[in-house]
Amino acid sequence: MATMTTTALCLLAGTALAGCGAGGTGEDRSAGDILDEANATMRKLSSVTVDITNRTASGGTVTSHLVTDLDSRCRSRTTWSGGGVLEQIRLGTTDYVRPNRAYLQKWKKKTGVTGEQRLWVKTPVAPASPGGDGLTSCERPFDSFGTAKKGGSTRVGDTRAVEVVVTDKADKDGTYTFYVAEEGEPYLLKTVYKSAAQRTTTSFSGFDEPLNLRAPKPGEVLSAGG
Repeated sequence: MATMTTTALCLLAGTALAGCGAGGTGEDRSAGDILDEANATMRKLSSVTVDITNRTASGGTVTSHLVTDLDSRCRSRTTWSGGGVLEQIRLGTTDYVRPNRAYLQKWKKKTGVTGEQRLWVKTPVAPASPGGDGLTSCERPFDSFGTAKKGGSTRVGDTRAVEVVVTDKADKDGTYTFYVAEEGEPYLLKTVYKSAAQRTTTSFSGFDEPLNLRAPKPGEVLSAGG
């Protein structure tokens, strides 16, 4: 279950599908054409905001909010239904991490922690982090996968969108629905992954908006070396 959840989150957060750009109405375009154009558009972004909500059949929920330049600068906040919160600022090769008390007690087994954590921990970015520590990568590959078919037309917020339904042999029980902007740039607006085990919704916004990322103040930082 844990492995499947991580895989789905990576796919949804890291894969961009969109379509029906300025080149036409989408009526005469294949799902493959839509995906190719969307991937190219999303890869060109200088910044994007990604919000993910993952709910499992067991009742657990994880939400995350990420603002990223899609390269090496980002800020994220991940919240677990058990009360754990992990904040992160990544600036190049440096991470600033701030877990709350519930996170330390449950995931780091530090039961003696009684006060809230107000300091950020400064640490070098691990060159090949497996992701088990909850830390987020700023990068998003925006690659296509599986078999895509066009669905119906709908709206995501104030924007008209077309549905693209994707199935993949690597996940026979899951279905991905991508909501692609039909107005303006062919941005990916939202994705929904459904299976018997979980439902994950990923929303994209803040396309090319200026990033306001900076390190915490020196008095708020504790070096990982002590």
